[in-house]
Amino acid sequence: MDKRLLEIIVCPLCKSSLHLDSEKQELICKADRLAYPIRNDIPVMLVDEARSLEANELS
Repeated sequence: MDKRLLEIIVCPLCKSSLHLDSEKQELICKADRLAYPIRNDIPVMLVDEARSLEANELS
C-alpha cells in the first residue's frame, strides 16, 4: 500500500488514524476496534465491510 495514502487516510467512522497490518492486509482503527480490508491494493473503507476486532488483536 502506498505510504502517502496511509498518511492521509482515516477511519470513516471516527476520523482517527489507521494502522496497517500488512500480514492480514487490513487497516486497523484502534479507537473503534475495526479492521478495514485491503483488496487488490485498494482499502475498502466501508464500515459495513469492516470486521470487529477482539481485545487480543489490539496489542
